[in-house]
Amino acid sequence: MRSRVFAVLWTATVISNIGTWMYSAAAGWQMTLLAPSPLMVSLVQAVSTLPIFLFALPAGALADIVDRRKMLIVAQSLLMGVVFLLTVLTVFDLVTPFTLLAFTFLTGLGAALVAPAWQAIVPELVPREDLQPAVALNSVGINISRAIGPALAGVLIAGIGIAAPYFVDAVSFIGVIAALAWWRRQPIVATLPAERFVSAMRTGLRYARESPPLRATLVRAVAFFLCSSAYWALLPLIAKEELQGGSALYSILLTSIGVGAVAGALVLPRFRRAIGPEQLVTGGTLATAAGMVILALVHNAAVVIAVSLALGAAWVAVLSSLNVAAQVALPAWVKARGLSVYLIVFFGGLTCGSVLWGQLATLLDIPTSLLVSAAGLVIALPVVRRWKLPAGEALDLAPSMHWPAPIVADGVETDRGPVMTTVEYLIAPEATEGFQTALDELSRERRRNGAFAWGLFEDAEQPGRYIEYFLEDSWLEHLRHHHRVTGTDRDVQERVRSYHRGETPPRVRHFISAGSHARRRR
Repeated sequence: MRSRVFAVLWTATVISNIGTWMYSAAAGWQMTLLAPSPLMVSLVQAVSTLPIFLFALPAGALADIVDRRKMLIVAQSLLMGVVFLLTVLTVFDLVTPFTLLAFTFLTGLGAALVAPAWQAIVPELVPREDLQPAVALNSVGINISRAIGPALAGVLIAGIGIAAPYFVDAVSFIGVIAALAWWRRQPIVATLPAERFVSAMRTGLRYARESPPLRATLVRAVAFFLCSSAYWALLPLIAKEELQGGSALYSILLTSIGVGAVAGALVLPRFRRAIGPEQLVTGGTLATAAGMVILALVHNAAVVIAVSLALGAAWVAVLSSLNVAAQVALPAWVKARGLSVYLIVFFGGLTCGSVLWGQLATLLDIPTSLLVSAAGLVIALPVVRRWKLPAGEALDLAPSMHWPAPIVADGVETDRGPVMTTVEYLIAPEATEGFQTALDELSRERRRNGAFAWGLFEDAEQPGRYIEYFLEDSWLEHLRHHHRVTGTDRDVQERVRSYHRGETPPRVRHFISAGSHARRRR
């Protein structure tokens, strides 16, 4: 909060998120009135998260190319218009189950445009040492709004009608749009042209595939969100069918989860320092499983409210730990795209899980669905144990800029390609195994920074003479590679070069496709 811009944007976002949670509570309850089957109710959450699963990567690529502030203003304005239109249709009683699902899908589409850009601007608002508290504070803000929004929605639904929460949600976007318009974002000086849209998406996916820290975070996210989505999807029916309550009880349950999450976030730093993120995620997962077992077996409203508090604390413990892990695994140049892949996994797990547990509850019953999902959480823990979450302090993701400018005879057109870079090493026989092991890690670095192919050859005439090569789309992509190499990447390269026994450094050469095979990449 020492950063004025962060404080203003955080406050505006909390207010807007209160409206979002009012929309979520109203939509879930409205579906129980329009079509109260478990599948239809669970589809409300599914269609709200499906757009992020489908469109987060294009949104992330766009956020890494265009001005993120302007992109957020446009997306928030579109969301305001969609919710206002739903308000009007609800007032005139024109909403059907499928109309409600369609509008919920559109709000999810707006969220898909917003989420990668919003998460990617956090490192711009606070210094690196404040990144983890900032991410945790964002989680606190979400859960403050989760605690307030559903309660307000319940009051408005009971006192005015189902359209009132939608109207308040539409109005709540005004504050965040104004805050974004007030923010004077520091212009980023680019020395190279912006990436092309399709190429940027491809590069983002390649980075996620070749980054072990991010890949480990994604595996852990799938294991948790797929199963933990059960109580989110079925909560309206737990309130209505299992506890025989109304919209007020449903709002109280959502509020309890939010209050528990806020309380959990306040003590998270102490627990993180004491036990670390690995144990925090494990403990939060086990607590979630235990809470869902109690929800399945106990049909007392007071007990379920108490369990909801614990579920909120467990949820924020796991969610913030995974979010921070994804943030610290990504350098600035691919931040939004990498976070969009994380969001795809996050919301993909929620979407698939919502449909899965809703269908299981339809075929069997709600308690059985909760018990099966709880068992899935426990069984997954030992399976994913070998994927360790990254520690931010161990990664230096600032650009190292240690590669010298490539030497070329004449000016090279930036769109010529593909480009092949070769590095020649002389390796002693006894060092071959260590050299090739180090090269495995280096090959991932080459690929995640832009290479679409990589290989290693040994000279048949001179054993111990190795040629490493990697291919990139164009000369411009190779120049981008120079800017993408991080401090951690430099350490990997130095480890590989330590095996070189030549009197001069390994020789680096650049080759551009020529003659009838030359082509320009578009």
